[in-house]
Amino acid sequence: MGLFSSDARQFKFDILREVSEETFNGELSDENIFEYVKKLIPGTKANYRCCVYKEREVLRQRARLAMGKMANDEPSYDSKKVVQVIEAACDGCTIMKIQITDNCRKCMAKPCLSACKFGAIHMGRDRAVIDYEKCKECGLCVKVCPFSAIITTERPCYAACPVNAIGFDENGIAVIDYDKCINCAQCQIACPFGAVEDISWVVPVIQLIKMDVPMYAIIAPAIQGQFESATLPQIKKGIEMLGFKGVYEAAIGADAVAYEEETELLEHIKAGKPLTTSCCPAFVNMAKLHFPTVYENNVSTLLSPMMALAKKLKHDHPEAGIVFIGPCVAKKQEATESFSSVDFVLTFEEILAMLIAKRIDPQTLEAKEEDYPSIFGRNFAQGGGVSKAVIQAAKEKGHEDFTGYYADGSFECKKQLTLIKVNKFNYNILEGMSCPGGCIAGPATIEDPNIIKGRMAKENLQAEKKTIEKSLEIFDFTGINIHR
Repeated sequence: MGLFSSDARQFKFDILREVSEETFNGELSDENIFEYVKKLIPGTKANYRCCVYKEREVLRQRARLAMGKMANDEPSYDSKKVVQVIEAACDGCTIMKIQITDNCRKCMAKPCLSACKFGAIHMGRDRAVIDYEKCKECGLCVKVCPFSAIITTERPCYAACPVNAIGFDENGIAVIDYDKCINCAQCQIACPFGAVEDISWVVPVIQLIKMDVPMYAIIAPAIQGQFESATLPQIKKGIEMLGFKGVYEAAIGADAVAYEEETELLEHIKAGKPLTTSCCPAFVNMAKLHFPTVYENNVSTLLSPMMALAKKLKHDHPEAGIVFIGPCVAKKQEATESFSSVDFVLTFEEILAMLIAKRIDPQTLEAKEEDYPSIFGRNFAQGGGVSKAVIQAAKEKGHEDFTGYYADGSFECKKQLTLIKVNKFNYNILEGMSCPGGCIAGPATIEDPNIIKGRMAKENLQAEKKTIEKSLEIFDFTGINIHR
């Protein structure tokens, strides 16, 4: 029984686990991994593709990504290409965007014929027919058909991208425009073939641990409840047993960011311009690449919680490596920014692969809660949680409340950034989350977001009375500049 309902994700995970195990054992090689790939696809009968040879090639390219290499045999590593298309896995999606269904009645009015400006529609024996040599996919015929017999079908990866970063080559294979891509990984979630995947850094992380380089882990708050019944202290203990010197909650950084962001928000309110949050890297990328004036004038200068805590840890342990563990693919790109104190990013899938490779089951470990951040910091993982934390910070400082808007998902983020650009946004603060529901619904999560919500609420009951101010007395950021 696999962990995932999607065979593509299960294959990805199986390869990650094998790569992790062989790296821990000092036996990682292309030959060993590709031999393992053959074991995943035994025999000569194809189950998913035209033949087993294509199936093995897809897994070979997945294995390259798992080992931190470029999927399609590109010779040089490019850190900008966090999300990549596995060409062998891409179906090419030969479906036509505009299609006429059997609902067509060949009506007398024939509005589709009148609407088409390119002469691409004619009447066949039983229904209207599209000449795809002439069709420009404008969609006018779709709009005018009284029977809704003409439909629009977008390729999943293209439809999921909020910034039109997905294109196609002459063979119909998906291509990513990295000058537009915000690394939100929504195309990765949408592709039913698993043809869009993220590059992994499990190999260098394990290698550094084995070299006894002091390594500290920062875990995203969305990790609560990801590993069945394992509690947060058990999860932290399990990760520490992999060889990390310490494991810290990113929610600590979230408390610091919320407290500082309230101050910056007041300045924006006085200046008469809304503030947008900075915790979601895909949202920040969208502003930076596609709304540069908004990025310059409205995006918070605060580092993300990950970056803020990493900066503190680097200050306290300058020789250490910092690894962030979360549900987010865009964090891998954020870690490469010039102001980053994060050395590597692992996803929940990748850390679970490492735990299984080392035969560590967090559910069986004895661990207890020690000093912990506020529930407001932990709730950064859920949609609307950032705004609530900033409201709490204002309350603790004795300041007045303010108005906020939560943009749920990348398309809503784009809409609200557009409103800010044209001065039509009527709130003080915009919280943007690229993943609908927040980080608990990130592309590398393991458990259902609704289940995670329930588990978080139950486990965080003891933290309900802790204020952000009290949290920052324990986790002191004095002297740490957490602005970018």
